[in-house]
Amino acid sequence: MAKQEIGVRPLHDRILVRRMAEEEKTAGGLYIPDTAKEKPQKGEIIATGKGRVTEDGKVLPLEVKSGDKVLFSKYAGTELKLEGQEYLMMREEDILGVFN
Repeated sequence: MAKQEIGVRPLHDRILVRRMAEEEKTAGGLYIPDTAKEKPQKGEIIATGKGRVTEDGKVLPLEVKSGDKVLFSKYAGTELKLEGQEYLMMREEDILGVFN
């Protein structure tokens, strides 16, 4: 996939995430209507900041990188709409895990 240009660069330990689409049907084969769906907690990292700045001024690099597929907490981040797409801006601490 080609690198996507977004008009914003996250600062410090912030991460820009695009939500991944959830499954349309249950494991039993039932389709879930849009009104019953919750917002997905999975996403792909689009852009990252340089890292967390410590009290003594050192920069600790992030453990995640652009392109990583991640699981994040349910109410994480701030919703943004950039160039017609919806994103979440969150801190690295809101990431619960990285999919292998």
